[in-house]
Amino acid sequence: MKIDERIKQLLVEMKKENIDYYIIPTSDYHNSEYISDFFKCREYMSGFTGSAGTLVVSEKETILWTDGRYFIQAEDQLKGSSIKLYRSGNEGVPTIKEYLKSKCEGLSSITIGFDGKVMDLSFVKALEEQLSEMNGISIDINPTLDLVGRIWTDRPEIVANEIKIFPEQFAGKSASEKLNEVRLALNEKKAEYHVIASLDDIAWLLNLRGSDIECNPVFLAYMFISEDDAILFCHTSKTDDRTKSYLSDMGVHLKEYDDIYGFLKNYSDEDQKMGKMLLDPESVNYRLYTEASKNFEIVEALNPSLKLKGTKNEVETENLRGANIVDGIAMVKFLKWLDEYKNDQTKETITELKAAEKLLEFRSQSTDFLGISFETISAYGPHGAIVHYEPTPETDIPVERKGFLLVDSGAQYYKGTTDITRTIAMGELTDEMKKCYTAVLKGNLRLASAVFPKGVAGANLDILARGPLWQLEKDYNHGTGHGIGYYLNVHEGPQNINWKIMQRYGNTEPFAPGMVTSDEPGFYLAGEFGIRIENDILTVVKSENDYGTFLGFEVLTLAPIDLNPVIWEDLNTEEIEALSSYHKMVYDKLSPYLDNETEKWLKAYISVENINDK
Repeated sequence: MKIDERIKQLLVEMKKENIDYYIIPTSDYHNSEYISDFFKCREYMSGFTGSAGTLVVSEKETILWTDGRYFIQAEDQLKGSSIKLYRSGNEGVPTIKEYLKSKCEGLSSITIGFDGKVMDLSFVKALEEQLSEMNGISIDINPTLDLVGRIWTDRPEIVANEIKIFPEQFAGKSASEKLNEVRLALNEKKAEYHVIASLDDIAWLLNLRGSDIECNPVFLAYMFISEDDAILFCHTSKTDDRTKSYLSDMGVHLKEYDDIYGFLKNYSDEDQKMGKMLLDPESVNYRLYTEASKNFEIVEALNPSLKLKGTKNEVETENLRGANIVDGIAMVKFLKWLDEYKNDQTKETITELKAAEKLLEFRSQSTDFLGISFETISAYGPHGAIVHYEPTPETDIPVERKGFLLVDSGAQYYKGTTDITRTIAMGELTDEMKKCYTAVLKGNLRLASAVFPKGVAGANLDILARGPLWQLEKDYNHGTGHGIGYYLNVHEGPQNINWKIMQRYGNTEPFAPGMVTSDEPGFYLAGEFGIRIENDILTVVKSENDYGTFLGFEVLTLAPIDLNPVIWEDLNTEEIEALSSYHKMVYDKLSPYLDNETEKWLKAYISVENINDK
């Protein structure tokens, strides 16, 4: 069935329910970034496969909103349909809430519908607030309709796999300790109850892992916590006797996954509310909120587990150093393989998919490897300008011996999660390519070398990474950094590095020792090439003196950076020293684990004396 035919069918269902505008987000019941196939309603209705975007359907028009990572991809995938693309964040482009508000003008009434189980509370409340300004108009919001489910006849089943215990030797802290920390945080918020819907928070809190979402070791669940009770709502058939006993020993009871709504609705038979319940509006779905608000006074705040999870303990940080050594060994083998291909014209031509498969092969050689942390971005030439491009058999192209190959990848280990991007010169480059590559490299080095007082947030530091590109009057449409989970989601909060977040929402979460964040400036020229250099950086204490506590970063990622595209005259002394120091660390930490041939290659690859046209 073609996309426009699906939209027509949806419009029929909308008419039955008197819905004027129907909103389809990219989400599951937990506002997860990556979702299983059952929840890909927006993809089914639009054909756009990116991990972020919202579709709004009406009789007059259908519009897809997505962010700068996906502008090129969305434009290509929407071809042949009647769907319009709205580029979120661009000047003159309204937000979804602004758009819907504008559609109220001149009307006496309007009805907006969506499935409340896949719409986060913060979006709905902001929408209600914006539309409340439209005096004299009757506005009805219907949050109970899964209309896509009515027409998606071959919809996949919900995935529910085995739930496993994550050993404390890797977690560094028991689940009982973590539960106590969350309860203390609830007391500080004057809340007696708490429901967690975000899957990585639940997995972290209970030291459990699953595989219900590809690449993310999480499982579908909700968590109810009170002062003296804890209930895990999950697919209980996926917990074996050992896991059940483990949970029972710490006072955690089990209930079925779908029982959460009825449980909250019927928690008390009394007329008065039970007390204050803390809900995170960014992760709790609207349907859950409506049921909870019937019996509890709602306190809206971020999950206490968010910061606790984001601040890695000493066991986790030490384990992460080990995980990055294992990952670095695979990356060195991969870069050596690419270098040999580049310099030997007799070797069979490789493709983007072949490169991704080869990197997976090298990672799989380690017994510590548990899988990739996201689908590998292996993007050659113009595909590199598509920020989150993933090669498929239909899009796969040869990697020629010229231009750039951008490879963004990551892995899961018991000792942590990795995320690394390298842009490799496959041969001849233009002067513009070299100029932009050098600016991106300068930004990466400057951010990694930052020293700053405690209390500084990522938005304050973003100029360090973007500054060299801004000097060239260029920029990139994605954040510079995101938090990274510990054998969990590759993207997590609460910290980020993005000046636009500060602009839109005010101050963001300050850095704290133990936070792991990506450092990934880039540049993309549509139809020609893309550049990104990414390392994972750990926040550490640099010093404590009369002026306060000063923080900085320790680079965790261990893999050489291609020096061939560098315009050395554009680097200052501090940047050259930082690059040299980084490569020395890479060599010192990885060389003991490399065979003689690979060790010699690494030494030559990072040696400036061996670089042509420097």
